[in-house]
Amino acid sequence: MTASAPQTGTRVPPPAAAPDPAEDRAAGPLQAVLLMVGSCLPILGAVLIAPVLPRMQDHFENVSGADALVPMALTIPALSLAILAPFAGTVADRFGRKQLLIGATLVYAVFGTAPLWLDSLGAIVASRALVGVAEAAIMTCCTTLIGDYYSGAARDRYLALQTMCSAVSATLFFALGGALGSGGWRAPFWAYGVSLLIAPLMAHALRRPPQAADQSDASDPAAGERAPFPWRRLAWPCVLTFFGAGVFYTVPVEMSYLLDDLNVTATSAIGLATAIASASTVAGAVTFSRLAAGRPEKLLPGVFGLCAVGFGIMAFAGNTPLLVIGAVVNCFGTGMLLPTLLTRTMALLKFADRGRGTGMWNSAFFLGEFLCPLVLLGAKAGIGSLAHAVGVLGAVTAVVALGMQLRRGRTAQSA
Repeated sequence: MTASAPQTGTRVPPPAAAPDPAEDRAAGPLQAVLLMVGSCLPILGAVLIAPVLPRMQDHFENVSGADALVPMALTIPALSLAILAPFAGTVADRFGRKQLLIGATLVYAVFGTAPLWLDSLGAIVASRALVGVAEAAIMTCCTTLIGDYYSGAARDRYLALQTMCSAVSATLFFALGGALGSGGWRAPFWAYGVSLLIAPLMAHALRRPPQAADQSDASDPAAGERAPFPWRRLAWPCVLTFFGAGVFYTVPVEMSYLLDDLNVTATSAIGLATAIASASTVAGAVTFSRLAAGRPEKLLPGVFGLCAVGFGIMAFAGNTPLLVIGAVVNCFGTGMLLPTLLTRTMALLKFADRGRGTGMWNSAFFLGEFLCPLVLLGAKAGIGSLAHAVGVLGAVTAVVALGMQLRRGRTAQSA
């Protein structure tokens, strides 16, 4: 007897590929460590060469426009990251976070070390812009994967840990840049080669995100189509993040100038004050991980208020100890502020949109970082002193905190 043929118009689906058990295992400590290390690479790009800028300036003193181009070599990666992070997130959503992260980490090493053999200042600045392109993909993918791998309180803890690692690494990388700079202005660029060691570890250890549940949530079950991207829901968190980035970076960027206005010029004293402020940021992030259970956004009015108090103390400080106290208060607040803003945004995103949404958040944050010193410089010119400019920022921050608290109160009454 011969077997009957399949009915006309009926398609027999191909057998499903067997899942790779190694890919589907839950993320553990190794994956978390790699994502934290990857998150530190953009921080490396932001601060590593800062101590050697004067030497670099001397080397290119006869190059037209060097006064602008040399500082640009430090800041342009952040601008590239701010512009391109949303595009990196779109690519991550479409083609996968892991593949993009590994490729970007390799590209980071190529362009990061390029100034070791480049002689043109223009070419060096261009290579630094391309470092920012890689950083956009690295930061977006690392943060997105944290959101993919973990949920609830675990996600909040790891995002707080990411803030802690960023704060600590900024201080360490600044010191590393200074130490390597003793061998010449090019020497710190060798540190970018470390990503060549990180990329193979990522390729081996990072897992495929457990995406099935999120994908079903992100699609319309009836139509089988992907839900539209939540532009309106993300608009306000991104605006708030843009402002929060300026609050976050004021002390790291301006502390040395505020100390100089108080006639504190010793690098050891400036370094100690910066380290104390960084330690307060870490303490704030640890505190966030303990207080954020449930709804972390409830912390925002109080956190912005704490930052405003710190700015107020700094604005009216007539001596170094009081300035440091103000910086400690402010940085304790910013240590809670950054993970609060990020976890609030992550909670709005499903798996299918998490890369693009995280890219938008990173774009808002790093654009705020890039513009922060320019805004304060303009305020200083108009008001007369940097301390008073910080005071104005503190007043604006206090208004934001009050507005958020009043809005929260009205929402609670209408509920």
